Amino acid sequence: MVVKLASGMLPRHRSSAHELELERKVETLSIKLLRANAELRMKTIYASRLEILVAERSEMIDQLHHRIDQLRDQNKKLEIEAEHYADMVRIMPQLEAMLAPK
Repeated sequence: MVVKLASGMLPRHRSSAHELELERKVETLSIKLLRANAELRMKTIYASRLEILVAERSEMIDQLHHRIDQLRDQNKKLEIEAEHYADMVRIMPQLEAMLAPK
């Protein structure tokens, strides 16, 4: 059979079995590539979300470390104050003895 084209007459080309096999392989590989690209896109989105979560977690950890440092400083001040009051209580009997009328 002959197909009439604007440029003239060309014989109709029949695909050989080898060409059909190659076309099927190309289609299969195209589908695999599309699936791989979709998977890569999903993994990229997942990785981006993980990066955001890691950044948020790091920020929270930094805030907690700062709070721990504040509480340690506060505890040190309270310990010093408690020691001062304990010293006052210890010397109270001596003061009372010194101030008591004889």
